[in-house]
Amino acid sequence: MSKILIIEDDLSIRHFVTTLLTTQNYDVIEANDGQSGFALALSHNPAVIILDLGLPDMDGVEWIVKYRSLVNATIICVTARDDHPSKVAALDAGADDYLTKPFNPGELLARIRVAFRHLSHKTSTNLAINEFSYQNLLIDFDKGRIFLKDVEIHLTPIEYQILLFLAKNQGRVCTSRMIIRDVWGNTATEGDIQNLRVVMANLRRKIEPSTTQPTYILTVTGVGYRFNDE
Repeated sequence: MSKILIIEDDLSIRHFVTTLLTTQNYDVIEANDGQSGFALALSHNPAVIILDLGLPDMDGVEWIVKYRSLVNATIICVTARDDHPSKVAALDAGADDYLTKPFNPGELLARIRVAFRHLSHKTSTNLAINEFSYQNLLIDFDKGRIFLKDVEIHLTPIEYQILLFLAKNQGRVCTSRMIIRDVWGNTATEGDIQNLRVVMANLRRKIEPSTTQPTYILTVTGVGYRFNDE
């Protein structure tokens, strides 16, 4: 499925993006506000949603919080907001990617190709949901065991949960707060974030060929972490 939904109130930007995507043979549908965008997401089931954060009827982050659990699509925020808190808020709410206006058309197309690659990987993973593999790392979900080059690696329960969360979100930037909320189930504090750094350092020492140039778990400076998908 190559259907993309654009939720953008600026007509000129919406038409520009639509033209750009249709020339790449994507099936594009458009909405100019959050409510109609949600209705189209339900009726057309797009694979990717390009979402502006400055919508006329609601804030884009509010849209993600309200509808993320109801739409099964990759959400790419394309917005004029280039401040760090806005980016973290959108990713924390459930966005998969974030691109600041004005953007290079080639970069947007690259982000979309990555989104469809993730979708393809997710589909193939679902066919064999009992395990996850990337390069030399294998996670056996059924048995809760980790193997590196066919040698079992022993992790603590917290290390295992963090690795599992990142692997299941491969390619997606996961903020520190997202990881803490999933693993520890509480609101992130400065102490929690420091604890996460310590656990992450220990985890990397166990699975990474080089802790200074990680292969599996990449740091997204000032935001969080991403499981490599390249």
